[in-house]
Amino acid sequence: MSQESEESQEREDEQEQSRGFRVTDRRRFSFESGEPGSAEAANEKRDAGPEKESPTPDTTQSDDPQETASSPPVEITFSSFILGLSTQALMYLGEVPPATDQIASTDLFAAQQMIDVIAMLQRKAVGNLDAGEAQMLESILFDLRMRYVELKKKERSP
Repeated sequence: MSQESEESQEREDEQEQSRGFRVTDRRRFSFESGEPGSAEAANEKRDAGPEKESPTPDTTQSDDPQETASSPPVEITFSSFILGLSTQALMYLGEVPPATDQIASTDLFAAQQMIDVIAMLQRKAVGNLDAGEAQMLESILFDLRMRYVELKKKERSP
């Protein structure tokens, strides 16, 4: 009985994934020509013709030239999540430049908050981490705290 319910659930999931989604343009003007009302007329023509499904999100091309359609999505693990948080903390400490053309600046309050978030996750995850994750967390927190203290000392001394 449980095998039948699992198979029916799998069939439902496959049907749901194959449906895709439909996009309706509701702008009051055409993007290409800028003329009022032409987008509505285009929608009516599109609705009258055979319905085409939009491609699913995983098959669309990204506008970002660094991302390619052939690259698989990155799996988020606990380690990658913590590394992302530590990178944000390093950015707030001025150690990592932001992704934009802005010059790296320091925000010690935001850095302290990010360090506190990582420490909270370390406390909450006690007993659920493998040895490598626990060591990584300990190292990251030590490094971030030392960098924070150095910057705090520099800020206090003229």
